[in-house]
This record gives sequence, C-alpha cells and structure tokens, in this order.
Amino acid sequence: MTPPAVPALSLAAPGFLSPTGTEVAFLLVGVVTLAAAVISVTTRQLVHAALWLVVALGGIAVEYLLLTAEFIAWVQVLIYVGSVVVLLLFGLMLTRAPIGRSPDADSGNRPAALAVAVAAASALVWVVVDAFRTTWIDLDGPAQGTTRVSGETLFRNWVLPFEALSVLLLAALVGAIVLSRRKDDQGTHPAPVGGPRPAPSHGARDRAEAGNGTRPTTPATAPDAAPATTQPTAPDAADDTAPAATKNTAQDAEGKR
Repeated sequence: MTPPAVPALSLAAPGFLSPTGTEVAFLLVGVVTLAAAVISVTTRQLVHAALWLVVALGGIAVEYLLLTAEFIAWVQVLIYVGSVVVLLLFGLMLTRAPIGRSPDADSGNRPAALAVAVAAASALVWVVVDAFRTTWIDLDGPAQGTTRVSGETLFRNWVLPFEALSVLLLAALVGAIVLSRRKDDQGTHPAPVGGPRPAPSHGARDRAEAGNGTRPTTPATAPDAAPATTQPTAPDAADDTAPAATKNTAQDAEGKR
C-alpha cells in the first residue's frame, strides 16, 4: 500500500504575497533602521549622529530577535549600544569637542562617497541574497541563535574570517596609536613667537590700579630693565617723625606740672 501523495503546495517555499505578522514587523523595523543609519551619516551634529546610531543599532538587535537569535541580539545591545555609543558620547563630552554644526564636517566629496556607498551596498545585497536564496528560517520553530548553535557555526565554518577580523581590528588599533604618537613628537601646539607670556601677578594689578588713581604705589618697571629705586612716600615720612612729636608733647606736659 503506497502512502498518500503529499500536496505540492505544502512543500513549496513560503510566498511573499502572504506575509505573516513577524515578517511585516521585520520589514517595518528594517525601514526604520535604514532611515536611522542614513540620518546618522548625513547629519552634521555629532551628538545627533551618535543618538541616531543608537536607533540604528537597536533596530538591528530587534531584527535579530525576530530571527530567533536572542543571544546575538543581546550581544548587539551590550557591545554596540551599551559600550561603543556610550564611549563615543563620553569622548565628546570629556574632550569638549564642538557638538554643534561643524563647517569642516563636509569635505565636499559627497558624490564620490555616495557612489562608493551604493556600490558597496549593491555588492553586499547581491552576495547575501545569492548565499541565502534557498535558506528559510522557521520563525515559529526552535531558536536558531543560541550560544551553542552560534559557537558551533562560528568555530566550525567561519574560523578564518573570525581570525582575519580580529587581526584587522588589532592593526587598526596599532595604527591609531602610531599616528597619535607621531603627532605628539612633531608638536601639534607650538609655542607663540617671542615665548609664552606670563599671567599678570598681583603686583602688576596693583600698579595698574595705582595708575588709574585708585591707590598710591611705586611705578612699574620693565621686565628686562633694572629695578628702579623707590623713595619713601609721604605716609612713610610721617611715620618716621611720629615718635619724635609724641616725645616732645610728653616733655611739655611734665614741664607745666
């Protein structure tokens, strides 16, 4: 007895004309993520760019959740949203970088940058669509992004790209350190011509106030000239003659007695 024939429609791949709720949510989140990414690279305000980057990275985490990859989604939130963007915001605040519109943020190479971005996006879309053309994920089935599944897939099938990416990140870090040390050795902040100017001291302020007539003081001298000799002022002379006048007054009082 032969088993009943299985209908051909049940074996066919799901069509795009009858999307489920999860697929609709995936498309909507994807549109929001794409819009946030475009705004983050086109705005001229650094803080706004960082905040829109948070939206874009959060949208990618939601996409991972919809693809039943919970572990990858939480890694996305912890590493990118919780570390990279927060580090960027703290760097802007601690370095006191200009957070408004910066005139040097636009280099004038937007057409070339747009052409490169479109070419890279087209190549990426073509590679991804061609690689996963016959791959379908059962969103109602078991989770596909657990730690065990992710570890087995990463270290069995993608070991070489994983190691190449780690070497690339290490090379970028070393290059940034070398460039920063080279700028420090060359001296990015040269001293002004004629040497640094010292801040005015309290004595200089007093002399300036005396020149305005607020209180008497000795005349100011040039830094390289010899110190001028000062003469005792009238209050000093009065202080010297005060003891003698007091002594004469005391003798006259004793004579009258």
